Amino acid sequence: MAKRLFDVICSGLGLLLLSPLLLAAAVWVKLDSPGPALFRQTRVGRFGVPFTIHKFRTMQVGQGAQITVGADPRITRAGRLLRSTKLDELPQLWDVLRGAMSLVGPRPEVPRYVALYPTELRDIVLSVRPGITDPASLRFRNESELLAKAADPEREYVEVVLPTKLRLAADYVRSASLMGDVRLILATLGALKN
Repeated sequence: MAKRLFDVICSGLGLLLLSPLLLAAAVWVKLDSPGPALFRQTRVGRFGVPFTIHKFRTMQVGQGAQITVGADPRITRAGRLLRSTKLDELPQLWDVLRGAMSLVGPRPEVPRYVALYPTELRDIVLSVRPGITDPASLRFRNESELLAKAADPEREYVEVVLPTKLRLAADYVRSASLMGDVRLILATLGALKN
């Protein structure tokens, strides 16, 4: 209950205080390339229930791989800055406010990758609301650059990155606390400055 109240207060205040920045980013995305300002995608949420996640669109409109590798040519000019500063994630404050996400929790995956979760870890990781940040987000802050170094990025993601993320997520769920969440938020904000 305290975690949800914390999420509602912080996401509501964040949306209010950051509204000029959100509006400016949305306009920039629209002017930079054809397509909507927001990217919407189905992700798997708490208890395995699908939900729509919102981000600022950072790529050209069209289908492509579900992982981003290095200097992906689909990334727009606006998208490069939004991704490097993680500002593309700010619309998820709305997802937190509406209850689909939390500020801190395991990052939500697309159904394709959730289908690969081992049952025991799946049950643990999906027992809580997914979050904007978590320990895996900090560890894999430069995930696309890491995958760019792999001979087979998809295989690297499935066999190396995803299992590590799942272990970190399960560890988070097992020891989650409000103060731990505050520390993770502060660590995330600190990482954005670097």
